Amino acid sequence: MSYSRILKWISGIFELVFAVPIVGGAIVIGTGYSALGFMLILHAVTLILSLRNQEAIYGSVWGILTSLLAWIPIIGWVLHLIAAILLMISGSKKTKRYHYPPNQL
Repeated sequence: MSYSRILKWISGIFELVFAVPIVGGAIVIGTGYSALGFMLILHAVTLILSLRNQEAIYGSVWGILTSLLAWIPIIGWVLHLIAAILLMISGSKKTKRYHYPPNQL
């Protein structure tokens, strides 16, 4: 399993915790919204590793969007839930690498 897939699972679990209405809100507000900044960095690192491994990036992109907009109460809950689902789906997919035959470039 690649590092990007591991990070997708980790960030997906974090997003799922943030999607729990009272618990997630308490964590975000209790950390002074720095939890969203941490998640933004985690999603950016996951995105870069996914691009290097030619893996799906939609979960990380959605996670970045979530980190930027999750301070809005109801919208943040929905965004965290969608991000968790997308990250876990993309983390469960095997890497599809494109190998070209030597004579057909």
